[in-house]
Amino acid sequence: MPNSLVSPVGFNVLAWTAVMSEELNPITERLKTIGYDGIECFVDNTDVSAYRQFGDHLNQLGLQSTCVVVVGPDENPASESAKVREQAVDFLKGVIDRAHAMNASVLCGPFHSAFATFTRREPQPDEYAHSAEVLHIVGDYAKQANIVLTPEALNRFECYLCNTMEQLSHLVHLADHSNVRAMFDTHHANMEEKQFSKAIQTIAPVLAHVHISENDRGTPGDGHIPWDDTFRTLAEIDYKGWMTIEAFTRNDIDFANSINVWREYNDPWDIAENGLKFIKAMQAKYAN
Repeated sequence: MPNSLVSPVGFNVLAWTAVMSEELNPITERLKTIGYDGIECFVDNTDVSAYRQFGDHLNQLGLQSTCVVVVGPDENPASESAKVREQAVDFLKGVIDRAHAMNASVLCGPFHSAFATFTRREPQPDEYAHSAEVLHIVGDYAKQANIVLTPEALNRFECYLCNTMEQLSHLVHLADHSNVRAMFDTHHANMEEKQFSKAIQTIAPVLAHVHISENDRGTPGDGHIPWDDTFRTLAEIDYKGWMTIEAFTRNDIDFANSINVWREYNDPWDIAENGLKFIKAMQAKYAN
């Protein structure tokens, strides 16, 4: 029988914007009213003080937080260039500083390698080794901030180093650090994994964060993600970490264009309200 499935539920505010500003305050207030336990935000190069102010606002609301980030080719942990890898370490330390300033507990995202950057060959052993070395170094820094790093596997059109839970598990074990764990994203798994249950079981020993994301990035429960397999298996492995909805819109045009979101899937508040109801219903379904 499955274990009780009790996880905090978060919402990624990328559905509205990738920019850190006071414009997020009323959004987070409504998310709190709806019933969310926390929010997730993208980390940009805004001054650390803005993240501290936002963290204070969340604390007053009683909301927890997690963060997400990507890296570009100039900060690629898997690069053959030692200089680029050093830049990756410096960049990620800056991200951790901002996440720490807002009291975030998790930093997730595909920061094991450069987003949408390809070498026209399959991932090489030295690329995994380079990435793992950077993650280990940055893991030490994250540990001081009490932040868990959860690198993410992406689909083949956005990344080549880690597409599957098997590849991600390999990388995390190479990194060999207590603060370097892993994330499972249902949207990417829908393209890359043959069976969700097997994928989750593969990553279970190091799983620390989950993105609940529909196949079209709209409202969870409206599409064809195998949700019963997902929630059943998370209950079976006794997962207790965040279940955070990640959905995208064209509200932030620059961000939407950067990730190839060319149409609206659902209104952000439809996603937030109905997505939370869906997660709570599935958690109850697979609770003892």
